Amino acid sequence: MADKALPPKDLTSTLNLRQLRSIPEPKQNQSLLNSLSEQEREVVAALPKDAGILIILSGAGLSSRYLLDSNNVKIGRDLNNEICFDDITVSRSHALIEKVDGSYVIKDLGSLNGTYVNAVAVKNGVLKAGDEIQIGKYHLTLFVGEK
Repeated sequence: MADKALPPKDLTSTLNLRQLRSIPEPKQNQSLLNSLSEQEREVVAALPKDAGILIILSGAGLSSRYLLDSNNVKIGRDLNNEICFDDITVSRSHALIEKVDGSYVIKDLGSLNGTYVNAVAVKNGVLKAGDEIQIGKYHLTLFVGEK
């Protein structure tokens, strides 16, 4: 009996263009501060030198603030995380922000949707003041005390 050739499989995928966005221009510290409310500016101004805070400036959780007050801040959907986002776009254990030698470092913890810094996917990266971190549908901006 002769083998019949199987028809080739059609390998296609769909790309959702609505999920794409341009990489934002890095904002200068002063223009970023000017975009804050008066209360948010006061909070940032009161930060001790090299202390960090994450503020959501647009989208889901608008105006929420998260002080980076320990050397390890875990972010995810699970309630045991220091920062908990109760949304399906966030993995249970999504990312970790560590303070290493006075700098903040972000690490993706194998999340399904990835971790982005300034719209670029990262597995591991050093953060600087003004960087926008995207975790699921949440966009957090890092501010660091200068006093």
